Amino acid sequence: MPHLYLVDGSGYIFRAYHRLPPLTNKHGEPAGAVYGYASMLWRLADDLHKADGPTHMAVILDKSSVTFRNEMYDQYKAHRPPPPEDLVPQFPMIRDATRAFSLPCIEEQGWEADDLIASYAKAALAQGWQVTIVSSDKDLMQLVEDGSLDMLDTMNNRRLMAADVEAKFGVPPAKVGEVLALMGDSVDNVPGVPGVGPKTAAKLIQEFGDVEGVLAAAPEMKKSKLKDNLLEHADNARLSRRLVELACDVPLPEPLEDLALKGIPEAPLRAFLEHHGFKSLLSRLGQVADAPTPEAKVPGVAFDDEPACDHDGYETVVDEAKLDEWIAAARSQGWLALDTETTGKDPMAAHLVGISIALAPNRACYVPVAHGGSDMFAERPAQLDAALVLGKLKSLLEDAGVLKVGHNFKYDLIIFNRAYAAAGLGEVTIAPLDDTIVMSFDLDAGLHGHGMDELAATHLQHSCIAYKDVVGTGKKALGFHEVDLKAATRYAAEDADVTLRLWRRFKPRLPAESATRVYEMVDRPLVPVIARMEQRGILVDRDRLAALSADFSEQIAGLETVIHDLAGGPFTIGSPKQLGDVLFERLGLKGGRKGKSGVYSTDVNELERLAADKESAGAEIARKVLDWRGLTKLKNTYTDTLQEQINADTGRVHTSYSLTGAQTGRLSSSDPNLQNIPIRQEVGRQIRDAFVARPGYVILAADYSQIELRLAAHMADVPALKHAFANGDDIHSLTAQELFGEVTRDNRARAKTINFAILYGISRWGLAGRLDITADEAQGMIDRYFDRFPGINRYIAETLTGVRERGFTTTLFGRKTHFPRIRSKVQNERQGAERAAINAPIQGTSADIIKRAMVRMEPALAAAGLTGTHMLLQVHDELVFEVADAEVEAAREVIERVMATAAEPAVKLDVPLGVEIGTGASWGAAH
Repeated sequence: MPHLYLVDGSGYIFRAYHRLPPLTNKHGEPAGAVYGYASMLWRLADDLHKADGPTHMAVILDKSSVTFRNEMYDQYKAHRPPPPEDLVPQFPMIRDATRAFSLPCIEEQGWEADDLIASYAKAALAQGWQVTIVSSDKDLMQLVEDGSLDMLDTMNNRRLMAADVEAKFGVPPAKVGEVLALMGDSVDNVPGVPGVGPKTAAKLIQEFGDVEGVLAAAPEMKKSKLKDNLLEHADNARLSRRLVELACDVPLPEPLEDLALKGIPEAPLRAFLEHHGFKSLLSRLGQVADAPTPEAKVPGVAFDDEPACDHDGYETVVDEAKLDEWIAAARSQGWLALDTETTGKDPMAAHLVGISIALAPNRACYVPVAHGGSDMFAERPAQLDAALVLGKLKSLLEDAGVLKVGHNFKYDLIIFNRAYAAAGLGEVTIAPLDDTIVMSFDLDAGLHGHGMDELAATHLQHSCIAYKDVVGTGKKALGFHEVDLKAATRYAAEDADVTLRLWRRFKPRLPAESATRVYEMVDRPLVPVIARMEQRGILVDRDRLAALSADFSEQIAGLETVIHDLAGGPFTIGSPKQLGDVLFERLGLKGGRKGKSGVYSTDVNELERLAADKESAGAEIARKVLDWRGLTKLKNTYTDTLQEQINADTGRVHTSYSLTGAQTGRLSSSDPNLQNIPIRQEVGRQIRDAFVARPGYVILAADYSQIELRLAAHMADVPALKHAFANGDDIHSLTAQELFGEVTRDNRARAKTINFAILYGISRWGLAGRLDITADEAQGMIDRYFDRFPGINRYIAETLTGVRERGFTTTLFGRKTHFPRIRSKVQNERQGAERAAINAPIQGTSADIIKRAMVRMEPALAAAGLTGTHMLLQVHDELVFEVADAEVEAAREVIERVMATAAEPAVKLDVPLGVEIGTGASWGAAH
């Protein structure tokens, strides 16, 4: 029997848009909804094919927002906001996507998609066909007929029959329109009857049959607000009934017979996917740029046969024999995905609750070890002892013949290390390992985020169980250890399962997309190094921080008094609105600009503009406000917060490093963020003085000297700069001589600004602002710079040409950074991408080099017998160590050698890498 599937395309579009983050295609166009729509359509086609589904199929879309219902009622859908700005240009691409699958894409002016779906459904039913409507739209539930027409809700992966509709509305499908008319619809602006909700509407229809029956019975009802509303709004009820009624007799734009499925020809689909650069979908279609298929590299089933996540099929392991079976299977197979569940996000404070393992799609388990209530009398479910589980797992985790796969694995490494120590089982070295968050970053930096939920949606078309749906939210939220084992297993095993599925996709892409080099030589071996650094932490002098906080408070209070005096009265300095009103209304300063909210801008650029105008009456108050903001931020962000972040057990601060937080490959830190301490200001140096060494040790700081300028000299092939670095000359003095003909203190300072600004693709206006000169003067300096150092100009031109052609830049180690907005038609977006692209190869190579130094550092220190030297921090181009007093000189030599030669032998630079090293009792003193 013919079976027609009608896909509510409009519902798919908005689900796809809200499901994925903003993405752009290789042309710089917004394409997140397009990607999500294509993924969902493909998943639907796969699922239906495996289920021996439709013989006929069409996607139905809305043609326009104005239909015959607007003629009935001009306020119909009048309150709906316009579609998001970045979604509008994706509508035609989505139509292209539908046609790329060789599916009919049906839309008709003046009719809603629901009317077309209803008309096609009724026409098919009249010919004795089966019909399935792919949607969860409540309006379409009117059409359900047992045995002939059902609905497929792909969001919840279930089919809706007449009984399901009746359970939802309290009436059979044929009466749903009556209920909808009485209750109205605020989204579509269907008026309905005030005070009548779903339950009341259903009760009325059950009793009186339909809207007309309800209205006819209203005069005889006992006096109530409901009766008054029914009588007063009877016309609206009748209008609403006509508005929610589906038109079932729209002339069919394409005959039913033309909707027959004839397979999906590869050529148009491949052309569409290649046009947009949807690599993950291309990999499902077949080979990408002659790359090996995933099956050729990754053991297991082909992705096309990969089943959807079966949460109910995951196993809870509470039996020792079962655990032994999983361990034996993992060892026999040679790889497993691994994840930990804990009591919190901070790996230095959280405790292990359970471990999940995945060996293949849907072959996953959860091993609880610490579930139960928070107090000693709380009931604990049957589970294995943590020490027993860890003891049995240790040989597997340390087995060099078994690959361990994790997502953001450094977190789990710290948790395992602490758990083994707490269980009295010594240290554990988990190796070898792969990390899917790092793989994703090395493949697709700049294209999207790399969290598991986003990657699952992007690459697997799968929505992960939300953590809040498992533990709850707010004051009633549970700890994960309090979650029942069934729910915990579904959530935890899914994490391991999804990690494994992502690994199966990413692993073959690494060589195919030239990402193996940076992954294997730079990022993957760094994961355990970072984990050890985070676990070591750094000692912080609480008393010093408290003294600084008190000092800052006093200075802030003094500034507030001065600012209030200058303003002619008190106000809340931290309120942008009050500050704007004071500056531009009370004081009458010129140049104030209001944003869309009607509030004057008081951002740093605006305050710096006022402060720079020395003849303005607002210059002094602007400078004082900038000082006040700076001190307040330092106090709130560092001196106060750092005291709270000292770990109670270690007495140290343990920052968290992200290997994927900066697009160019640099590490970023958080909780606390140690990258943004203003080292060029005295107050910033005072904060660094609070980071100290323990007794018998010193802090050693090793900093690459002008590494980005050195790399620019090499990568742009600038003989003058290479010669200067080789001779140890002052590069800024050289630039000053070349640009200004003489070296003075001011000229050198300007040359230093220009040297770094050029590498960041600064514009004439940006440089003018930095140097406080006119744009024409700035352009003259840029022109002279390029005349003296033509290699830099050539490098910039070649870099921009390359990124426009390929969509990404590369470092000397092959790290790709994608710039999807490089072809954007929006000037600011395009220029921002161009500036970032100019610097990305240089800054990215710098990041790669210091990462390689970090990977090599521990083995080098161990080989030299320096057991009292430990790497604690990485901040931009600097490494910070804690060194035993007796090892300082030897450690200095090893550290300098490792850093200076970190690029070799993979990359041989034309310039030496200078390393400056200092030591002292504190981080500040080491500079």
